[in-house]
Amino acid sequence: MAQVKIYGLKKSLKKIKYTLSETIHKTIVQELSFPKEKRYHRFIAFDEEDMLFPDTKSENYTIIEIMMMQGRSEERRKNLIKRLFINIEKELDIAKTDIEICIIESPACNWGFGGMCGDEIKLNYKVNV
Repeated sequence: MAQVKIYGLKKSLKKIKYTLSETIHKTIVQELSFPKEKRYHRFIAFDEEDMLFPDTKSENYTIIEIMMMQGRSEERRKNLIKRLFINIEKELDIAKTDIEICIIESPACNWGFGGMCGDEIKLNYKVNV
């Protein structure tokens, strides 16, 4: 299971929300072998006065946090990050320098869904890839 939070300026995210979500989701499915139906994305959009960032970033500055259970290899996580940079730049014309990505992992026992803890649920996909 993975949950994705996307932070950015309200005026910028409004124009790209669905394409960005689709690009992130396809990349996660491809790189981590996630089931296509497992999309959990949240957009957190800020007014300009509420999102301060360096002058070296444009109004397209976007932060992507991916929270998921531990188990993916370092190689898979790095491939996901690199592929996200490539795909977002290609699909949305957002410069790689305007994108920041952080993967946050926690043990399956720290997740709860379906009324159970994550380490007690039989998933229909592999975590250890």
